[in-house]
Amino acid sequence: MKEFLKKKTGLAANVDRIESRYGNVMVRGWALDRKTDEQTVLKVQDADGKEIPAYVERLVRSDVNETFQKPEDYASGFHILLDRAVLDTAAVWIVVRAEKNMDSGIAGMDVDGNLKRNPGETVLQEVSERDIREGVPENRRKNAQEELRLRIQVRASNWLERRIRLHKEKKEDLEPDYDLWIRNQMVHEKEARAQRKAAEHFAKKPLFSVVIPLYNTPKPFLKEIVDSVLQQTYANVELCLADGSSDPSVREFLKKHYAQDKRLRYRKLKENRGISENTNEALRMAKGDFIVFADHDDVLERSAFYEMAAAVNQEPEIDVIYTDEDKVNRSGTAYFGPHFKPDYNRELLCCNNYICHLFAVRRDLLKKVGLLNREYDGAQDYDFVLRCCEKAKRIHHIPKVLYHWRTHPMSTAGNPASKAYAFEAGRRALEAHYERVGIRAQVENTEMLGRYRTRFAIQGQPLVSILIPNKDHIKDLTACLSSIVEKTTYPLYEIVIIENNSEEQSTEEFYQALEEGKVSEYAELVKAGRLRVVRYPGSFNYSAIHNFAVPYTKGEYLLLLNNDTEVCSGGWIEEMLGLCQQKDIGAVGAKLYYPDGTIQHAGVVIGLCGVASHLFIGAAGDADGYAGRLKSVQDVSAVTAACMMTKRAVYEAVGGLTEELAVAYNDIDYCMKVRKIGYLVAFTPYAELTHFESKSRGLEDSKEKQERLGREAGIFCRCWKKELEQGDPYYSPSLSLTKTDCSLRKTWELAEKTRGQETHESKI
Repeated sequence: MKEFLKKKTGLAANVDRIESRYGNVMVRGWALDRKTDEQTVLKVQDADGKEIPAYVERLVRSDVNETFQKPEDYASGFHILLDRAVLDTAAVWIVVRAEKNMDSGIAGMDVDGNLKRNPGETVLQEVSERDIREGVPENRRKNAQEELRLRIQVRASNWLERRIRLHKEKKEDLEPDYDLWIRNQMVHEKEARAQRKAAEHFAKKPLFSVVIPLYNTPKPFLKEIVDSVLQQTYANVELCLADGSSDPSVREFLKKHYAQDKRLRYRKLKENRGISENTNEALRMAKGDFIVFADHDDVLERSAFYEMAAAVNQEPEIDVIYTDEDKVNRSGTAYFGPHFKPDYNRELLCCNNYICHLFAVRRDLLKKVGLLNREYDGAQDYDFVLRCCEKAKRIHHIPKVLYHWRTHPMSTAGNPASKAYAFEAGRRALEAHYERVGIRAQVENTEMLGRYRTRFAIQGQPLVSILIPNKDHIKDLTACLSSIVEKTTYPLYEIVIIENNSEEQSTEEFYQALEEGKVSEYAELVKAGRLRVVRYPGSFNYSAIHNFAVPYTKGEYLLLLNNDTEVCSGGWIEEMLGLCQQKDIGAVGAKLYYPDGTIQHAGVVIGLCGVASHLFIGAAGDADGYAGRLKSVQDVSAVTAACMMTKRAVYEAVGGLTEELAVAYNDIDYCMKVRKIGYLVAFTPYAELTHFESKSRGLEDSKEKQERLGREAGIFCRCWKKELEQGDPYYSPSLSLTKTDCSLRKTWELAEKTRGQETHESKI
């Protein structure tokens, strides 16, 4: 997208990407003042100049700062979040101003197809300067030439009418409207009566204590959160409120409306001691078997504790329970931004607190881990969740949206560092976690605020054996080898090329020159015995080729690598090795790009698009992915062997690759075997390679190949039938199984409603 510049003032701005999904619009880009190093100010307005509520986040963009010679810490980047539910105007403007002199400029912009142009979607349209001037009120038109204003056109202002129309049409080519979707999933009165009746027959009836710190809570919000707890379909609950408010009306309101309900326990604190200490006061009042944490202005779904009680009756040893969540606008009229979470995902939790709400912990475990630690205020919940998960025997995920997180669309543009303390507290909390569990690691903040990167200390200097199968394609092979030799920073690796039925004379000549040390680029490796060729004489069988070659390797770790890959990042081996050295991780996969820079591999989901598929295929290479998963280390069901590291001991324990799977699904099958014997499989976005997929062996484009693919798919499905039926534990049942972008699953994709599906449990 082109840059927009107001030459008179020197203001410049650019929109890099726009995402419109789940009820909100995220605009990402940058804005700066080319004349000075003063911070620019962003505001969102309607056509009349009235400010529109929006969440504005400024961040450092090193690429932009370098281009425009700005200081390293200059916050040139921006993320703007707009709630579609409050957009009742046809034209929305992003206004860029200089901080001191308040100069501004004017421009329009286009999207180049970044958004689906469905009815009601928010799109950017290219507009001329004349069009923009005519959209500015008369009293401001004379100043229009001095404003840098980016116009967003909302094509349908009647949001409710649009939702109803879309619901009636039920067009399968449109993404479902989340607000309607979640309302359809909610427990209505008939089902609520059934839950109340069923709860009476539970063998175990645990008491759930909801602890909430109050601080000058607005009365409408206070009423909503209290009612949402006391009106649960499972009745054995209590509400513990610790009130640090300076406003006495909070206490008066509760006394007036809830004094007769014995389930509400209230304590007025002498002073406001901060969120951790105030919450601890509420914890001291709690008598429940499980302690549940909630914020004072959010809302619980009324079936939340019924679902939790049902889970405890099904599995009495559960120590921790968490659920999915979404956001609700300030007025409580629209739901958006759902977070459909995976089952317990340790590596993802060490990137950010994805568990968050709704979170419940068994009282016995709470006694072991202790109360909230004010040392981590701002990230006290993250620290607490980490401590609980360290000691829990059973962590149970309920894949249903049972918590609604209220949004307050307030701008942080004027002070982007206002929450820096919370992100730093989270980083320290994670470092403390590693110290407690005996892992040497360094934790860093990332450009995604509140998301962390862990650099594990390499234990010793183990040999990594890189296995590369090859048939002819010497040009691809040498490009792969050169990228390894030129970019790899890890010093101790060996490369074993597995020759398989090459037909070209030049291929054998290359091998001979290589082995004789005549290819200067690789001569030192050959001399040191760290680069050699082994010959597998049989017909092509990816699994058999690797099983044949492994005995020729010497490494403690094996790295399976396709010959049509090229290394992008120098520390790729360290990144994969640091993860693979963790005692319960058996295999690690990398982030692979197509030659055009889009995503080829970012982890595999079982059951996606049939048997299994990569996530985020074709997404922009710099995209965050759903819930930041393209930029997070995480546990997954499987990774591709186009670049996969595994422990040699694990490879041998599972019998290597399954040779019945000659071409397809052998790597997915391997990962399933690894997980079956108790190891985890991890994906890291920090080991990056380009993958020229299927260049070496061709595509599945013949009848013979299609028949073989179908045969191998059948073998995989028979072997892992139970796992396919249960669904991928790291992929929500609310997300699509026909698309790889983590979009909302359509009604026709669901065998039954989300609330009727079984929950998943992770054993750790």
